[in-house]
Amino acid sequence: MNTAAVSFEYKGIAEGKYTEGIIEALDKDEASFKLREKKVIITSINIVKGQKVKKKKEAKGGGLFGNLFLGKVKTKDLTLFAKKISTMVRAGLPILDSIKMVEEQTDSKRLKLIINQIAKDLEAGTALSKCFARNPDVFDKIFVNMIKAGEASGKLDIFLVKLTEILERREDIRRKIKSASFYPKILFFVAGGITVFMLIKVVPIFEEMYGGMGVPLPGLTKLIISASNFVQSMAGLITFIMLGAFYYLFKVLNNKIPDFKRRVDKLSFKLPIFGNLIAQSIYARVALVMANLVAAGVSVIETLEIVKETNNNLVVRDAIENVKRGVFSGMDLSKLFLKESVFPSQFGQLIAVGEKTGNLEEMFTSIANYYQEEFDSAVKTLSTAIEPLMIVIIGALIGFLLLAMYMPIFNAGSVVGG
Repeated sequence: MNTAAVSFEYKGIAEGKYTEGIIEALDKDEASFKLREKKVIITSINIVKGQKVKKKKEAKGGGLFGNLFLGKVKTKDLTLFAKKISTMVRAGLPILDSIKMVEEQTDSKRLKLIINQIAKDLEAGTALSKCFARNPDVFDKIFVNMIKAGEASGKLDIFLVKLTEILERREDIRRKIKSASFYPKILFFVAGGITVFMLIKVVPIFEEMYGGMGVPLPGLTKLIISASNFVQSMAGLITFIMLGAFYYLFKVLNNKIPDFKRRVDKLSFKLPIFGNLIAQSIYARVALVMANLVAAGVSVIETLEIVKETNNNLVVRDAIENVKRGVFSGMDLSKLFLKESVFPSQFGQLIAVGEKTGNLEEMFTSIANYYQEEFDSAVKTLSTAIEPLMIVIIGALIGFLLLAMYMPIFNAGSVVGG
């Protein structure tokens, strides 16, 4: 027995039956990998109480401080890596030569180190899927299973193309959501900046002028002057600090407390405009991953487990877990999706068509394409509408503040004119 190994207790499904036991490994990732090699679909895995896992060191420059300087592997870098490997393998280059060539072309320092280690492991005779599985924080289960399917079928080039498609769509969705949310963020900061600037710099000038003139002030003007005084006071400073603290607390709770994150994830579907974008992007990704994993020969139960683990939305994860348990009990996949309110009824109805025709892979691909098109259309519409909307909102804000401050002059003019 390896003295560095520790024991993990697990529960899972093997050959259609529930199973549980203890397995020894260096860490949780290795334990999970060993179980998957034994065709065990893991439902839970935890270290046996009273033991400590020695943290895994990464190749050359890894570890805590190394990773701080090397940073994360960006999605676009990972997508480009897969695309280059796919192109080279399809051109007839051996996989080892392809990986070495991509290593030389990679800009990401951390990814470069990982690719270097993968090349060394391959030269030592390690299976390609195992090489990728050793870095689960970079290569998720979708990535590893697609590679494994390519190895098993002898069609690595085809599955690399499918993997590249998944990664490209994921990156495209991420980029479009980021782009769509960019203008509202700019609008918020510009509007906030203009408001604060006018309250601190412009309003005090009017306040001093009206104080010297002794003219009566309308209620709206008094309100703006009061807001100006508040922003410049200690109470205003404390309020801004508290708002920052609340935002920080929100981020911490969202990252650390699952129940809190679950509520936030549920509310995200109800956001005006963006809720629809988030939902459509999730439906497209779930369907695309299921289509490719089913095509790769991965069982439906294991496919659902992988889809669940690679989804960050806890509401969706819960729904997928319910579907997975139902499939294990022998229920139809389509009926299970229809039961989950987070998925639209159309999602389940289309799966039912795939079940009837016996072509589930093709139907999942159609579902993915449908929601991808809906998502793209919504993003395009939003991008077109939001620019003129920004101009109108900022113009209205400035106009409102100026009107409020000039109202005493207008009133005085009407009195003189009368």
